Amino acid sequence: QVQLVESGGGLVQAGDSLTLSCAASGRPFSDYATAWFRQAPGKEREFVAASSWLVGNKYYADSVQGRFTMSGDSAKNTLYLQMNALKPEDTAVYYCAADYGGTSIPATTVSEYSYWGQGTRVTVSS
Repeated sequence: QVQLVESGGGLVQAGDSLTLSCAASGRPFSDYATAWFRQAPGKEREFVAASSWLVGNKYYADSVQGRFTMSGDSAKNTLYLQMNALKPEDTAVYYCAADYGGTSIPATTVSEYSYWGQGTRVTVSS
């Protein structure tokens, strides 16, 4: 199993940058497919970015492509989501997720992930 703890959320202005972290304890991230999702008030949880198991192929939602970058530090067993050019519509609670194993194709749906963090809130003011 793996335990996930997100941090780094906060209140920023449109156009600002923010980096979220997801620290993992237990098994190393290299054993898992990983992803970031977000959930805005009154909306369903939606996919943001994913990294496939082993090869680490990345895939991004169209809404964040070119602005967000997902990365990891294996020495720290920590995932990151670098968010640039933030928009008010990026306001949400952001969650990291992991699932053991997988394929080289990044998984993009909530049901494909078994382990979730508690979330970190990001608010972007206009």
